[in-house]
Amino acid sequence: HEDGRYLYPGTGKITETGRGDAAGTKLNIPMPPRADDALFLKMWTHLETFIEKQQPEFIILQCGVDSLDGDPITDLAYSERSHAHAARRLREIADRHCGGRVLALGGGGYNLDNIARGWTAVVAALAE
Repeated sequence: HEDGRYLYPGTGKITETGRGDAAGTKLNIPMPPRADDALFLKMWTHLETFIEKQQPEFIILQCGVDSLDGDPITDLAYSERSHAHAARRLREIADRHCGGRVLALGGGGYNLDNIARGWTAVVAALAE
């Protein structure tokens, strides 16, 4: 997600890792404005390592496309390839840890062309 210093509501700091019984179960990777596919892929390895350690029983993918370049709300510069990569890798993790159970849900995204491209890429990656 985009760094909360630049995007409302200002949450999602790297230090926010969960509280109480959920301490250590949350990972935030704040991305700078104009972060692109190359930076996404570089940071993805941290996320994947974190997920693997959790040994999930079920994966919920909240796949808003407001991170795609050209969205009027955010200032990230991903392409649909980043979303496809995330969906593909999460499906592979789900196959290893939780019998392939993945639920993909929509979210933010305020550019209709981006929504169509992003969701087409995600669905195609999940169906591979």
